[in-house]
Amino acid sequence: MSMCGICGKIYFDAARPVEPEILKEMARLLNHRGPDEDGYHIKGNVGLGHRRLSIIDLVSGRQPVYNEDRTLVILFNGEIYNHRLLREELVNKGHHFSTRSDTEVIVHLYEELGPRCLERLRGMFAIAIWDDKAQQLFLARDRVGKKPLYYAHLNDAFLFASELKGLLAEPKISRDIDYKALHDYLTFQYVPPPATIFKDIKKLEPAHYLLLKNGSVETHRYWDLVYEPKTQITEAQALEQTFAMIEDAVKVRLESEVPLGVFLSGGVDSSAVVAFMRRHVTGELKTFSIGFEEEQFNELPYARQVAELFETKHEEFVVRPNTIEILPKLVWHFDEPYADFSALPTYYVAQITKKYVTVALNGDGGDESFLGYMRYRGFSAFNRYGKIPRPIRSLLIRPPVNLLCKIFPNSTFFEKAYYLNTASLYGPARLYAQTMVIFRDYMKEKMYAPELAYLAREYDSLDYTISRFNEPQAKNLVEKKVRSDIMTYLHGDLLPKVDRTTMAHGLEGRSPFLDQYVMEYAARLPLEIKFKNGILKYHLKQVLKDLLPHNILWRKKQGFGVPIGEWFKDELFDFTRDILFSEQARSRGFFNMPYVEKMLYDHRHNRQNHHHRLWALLSLEVWCRTFLDRKDISAGPLSF
Repeated sequence: MSMCGICGKIYFDAARPVEPEILKEMARLLNHRGPDEDGYHIKGNVGLGHRRLSIIDLVSGRQPVYNEDRTLVILFNGEIYNHRLLREELVNKGHHFSTRSDTEVIVHLYEELGPRCLERLRGMFAIAIWDDKAQQLFLARDRVGKKPLYYAHLNDAFLFASELKGLLAEPKISRDIDYKALHDYLTFQYVPPPATIFKDIKKLEPAHYLLLKNGSVETHRYWDLVYEPKTQITEAQALEQTFAMIEDAVKVRLESEVPLGVFLSGGVDSSAVVAFMRRHVTGELKTFSIGFEEEQFNELPYARQVAELFETKHEEFVVRPNTIEILPKLVWHFDEPYADFSALPTYYVAQITKKYVTVALNGDGGDESFLGYMRYRGFSAFNRYGKIPRPIRSLLIRPPVNLLCKIFPNSTFFEKAYYLNTASLYGPARLYAQTMVIFRDYMKEKMYAPELAYLAREYDSLDYTISRFNEPQAKNLVEKKVRSDIMTYLHGDLLPKVDRTTMAHGLEGRSPFLDQYVMEYAARLPLEIKFKNGILKYHLKQVLKDLLPHNILWRKKQGFGVPIGEWFKDELFDFTRDILFSEQARSRGFFNMPYVEKMLYDHRHNRQNHHHRLWALLSLEVWCRTFLDRKDISAGPLSF
């Protein structure tokens, strides 16, 4: 097992050798993902590189790894939790092993099953296997997208890497922006796959594998999350089964030859992970929490309560983030524009945790499988609004509201009216798709420079989420919301946040609630059991009632937030103004600057809350300076 960075380059002309210096530069840009050692396979037109963070088989687990006759070579980033069981099966079939690593298990399983080997793997992974006999490359990502994988398909070569920056070591890869991806970023706060911010680079989507042969690429989905048919189970049986499923998911994630701990927020999910760990860890159990000076963002008392209950060795820190120092680091590690500012506290807790352990479990995924977000309960205002006869809404309300929004694009009142109006006319899929939008299209139409205004008119970013909402794997409206989140927000926003911030510090994160068996089981639980009376996390809280205190289970969900809105009015104001309205920013020609300036001052004077939009624009400009204005990104993050 190892958290790593992987990369490779393959020329389509078999007689053309790969340049070792490019491959090594690709790997060097991934050093933070694998600070312990590197390894290479360079043979003719094929070059593979690896950076390793050692977790299991510290001595003999170096990569690349080969099969017996060295016709298959594998690079692997991740963890396979059932590798011992698979190894036993493979040994019984005559396979010979030279290491104890799960990496070698995968390459032998691929010998047996080809791409179908993915069906047997329990864990998180990004995999690259070169088949020398077939002259074929196989790439794969885990089911929900915990481990990243980028690729570029050029005229004469194919390249891949764990992070986008690794591909920029290749001079032939253009840094031309995909403006549709930019448009999507300003909608969602991330660039949805398979696109990236650069035209030449793509993401391999979660639950997909890719085959490269004779210069041709094809991708295939190998797994999906389905909610029907429902499991025939009583509530009492479900309580017992859910308890066992989560406990097993935690237990299998305790294997490690390096120190291990837990991110503990004091919320239901991370507290549950600590509770289940304590059932299997009799010695020292380390937990880590951070808090803020602002009371409404500080969960330390709850985390401390859980730590005391389970007698953990608890480390907690109150931080006052230096945003001007941390933002460039976040931008460099995320590679693409990314605007979820909860990455700030996640970065800090990872930085602090790495001082004590190399592996940290977390509670990610509990909200999605066990329905923890308020938006799953419904929209009472929308329901009342929807009772107005549709012809009246369509003919009398919609045109004036839409017109007024364009006239007053910074109006909170008209933004809410527009949201209800368009959603009520187009149904629940669009309503739900609009719940997590940063800039609405009428805002972008005003904000874009004339050369980019066509994006707001011609491209509907919401098609990405609407199409997933409408997929048939879930039939109930609530479960359509949940599945839509898993297929978009989870792997587009939440999982990159944890992967990039932990790997920035050479720390591995493990997420028991994202175990495939837990997710598949939870998806098929009857809604009346897991979401009884519309109570958020009802079933999970019933499962945990004998493990956790009532006030931990039933307190209001807080989230991992920071007071970014207040910072934009105070210590971040001058910095934001200087960055966004600099000559560099103006020269890009992206935006109508008076519109952006009005947002900044409206926010400062409490006329409208634009904190998320300002963070998105600030992050974008710092990204442009990092990845567009500098040819050499190996120098690392900018400094201001």
